[in-house]
Amino acid sequence: MSIRVHSRLFATKSLALLVALAPAAPAASAADTQAKFYPDDPIEVMPSPLPVKTAMRRRLNDYYDFFLNTFGKPGEQRIEVKAPIPARAVNTLGEAPDSEWYTRRHYFHPLTTSELVRGPGDGAPPSAEGHWTVIDAKTEGVTPGFTIADSTGRRYIIKFDPKSYAELATAADVISSKFFHALGYNVPQNQIVFFEPAQLQIGENTLVEDKTGRKRKMTSKDLADILLNAHRGKDGKHRAVASLYLSGQPLGPFRFHGTRRDDPNDTVPHEHRRDLRGFRVFCSWLGHDDSRSINTLDMLVNEKGSQFVKHYLIDFGSTLGSASYGPNSARSGNEYLFSWKPLAKEFFTLGLYVPRWGRADFPNFRSVGRFESAVFDAENWVPEYPNAAFVNQLPDDAFWAARQVMAFTDDQIQAIVRTGQFSDPRAEDWVVKCLIERRDKIGQAFFKKVLPLDRFTIENRELKFEDLAVKHGLSKPRQYEIQWSEFNNQSGATKLLPDALSFQLPRTTTDYLKASIRGGQQTVDVYVRQEPGGPRVVGLARTW
Repeated sequence: MSIRVHSRLFATKSLALLVALAPAAPAASAADTQAKFYPDDPIEVMPSPLPVKTAMRRRLNDYYDFFLNTFGKPGEQRIEVKAPIPARAVNTLGEAPDSEWYTRRHYFHPLTTSELVRGPGDGAPPSAEGHWTVIDAKTEGVTPGFTIADSTGRRYIIKFDPKSYAELATAADVISSKFFHALGYNVPQNQIVFFEPAQLQIGENTLVEDKTGRKRKMTSKDLADILLNAHRGKDGKHRAVASLYLSGQPLGPFRFHGTRRDDPNDTVPHEHRRDLRGFRVFCSWLGHDDSRSINTLDMLVNEKGSQFVKHYLIDFGSTLGSASYGPNSARSGNEYLFSWKPLAKEFFTLGLYVPRWGRADFPNFRSVGRFESAVFDAENWVPEYPNAAFVNQLPDDAFWAARQVMAFTDDQIQAIVRTGQFSDPRAEDWVVKCLIERRDKIGQAFFKKVLPLDRFTIENRELKFEDLAVKHGLSKPRQYEIQWSEFNNQSGATKLLPDALSFQLPRTTTDYLKASIRGGQQTVDVYVRQEPGGPRVVGLARTW
């Protein structure tokens, strides 16, 4: 089936938000509201967010989230409406503009190797001068840890590896945070640190919560118990992740469906956001099957003179074959925690059925866990349980993400993996190999779903572009057919220009032109606006 989707930037064009942004401006005329393109299209950066005076902190029960998404259908899901639902929060080129959710980075503005390695922030670890003061601690749970303030007053969350699996969670956390930052998301600044217990001191007012939920003053025994369950090297030092405290007021996780009622900027249901639909492809690449609401965080921040809600991804210890507390299950990424179909297969075969992923080979590295590329299936990858944004992913959502994954070179992948500081070079080589092979599988899977043309420009009145499948060696060079039409921006009507069959722009007096490019059974419609400075590509629509 061929589906034509023209991406519109939802909410920015809505009359309500326009009035909120410019109260004195007159209401848009009926003719204006019918236009396909506006003078400011394509929007690359969302308008400054509306001020948020207060926002409620909310908790999300992990079990509730599991049952809601496993046995319910929250939000608006295409499996319920039985029709594709085009992505929103996109501009006329189908891009997610810079916003409180997402920032166009490596694919759009290539980062240097040093920038990729540094990740978010200034890259500064806790100061080695003076003590680290423990100001908060978590003594219960799978991964105990604590918060410290270094001698400069900067606060960091300190997280450890499980005692029997040195480097497993810490390497995954650091490496994946840098990839997700380069891919455009808001993430904490994470680094590997090594320290001796003597470097720590307990703050005078530091409290801990016991098993009954009662708060009491933290003791040296509490600290010793935390460190006892953390791996310690032969040199007597502990290895950990130091995660710089996010600025602002934490509001709890966001969901992958619906919106925040107390955030006037959160107008697009999360299940329809392209940056959350495409997130599924990124998670598949990095093995982030724990990509659920509990590992997200909304922060009420003050930036650039405004207070608003900023949306973060956090906690990447369960990526790259790690489950934080130990190696991940071989099932990870291949099946949901609960699904009727595989249960039925096991039942009717009396347990003799062995799924394809059950025959996967994994390395004997305790620092890596179960991470591989041979069995990896980019199209059918799933997290631990469903979420509406992933369920709603369409071919153009997947293409939006896949081309960003393919933008990482082998050397760049190796440089980022090196920040995990694996002590065994073979472990580093394995992760690099898997990421390269998984990257290529993602390109192979999703570049064939649409005609993978991108980076459209006009040079000397000639339309140019890149065929990403050809560029990355996934397809042989191919022939394209092109047909130009005049386009009426108000009515949407087109007038075919029968002789305009080359990539050279036809000479017309119309303000807009439309080029339909065909390669095989798929097409891309390219909209060009005649501007005083020269013609400019302002819109794309893909079919599949």
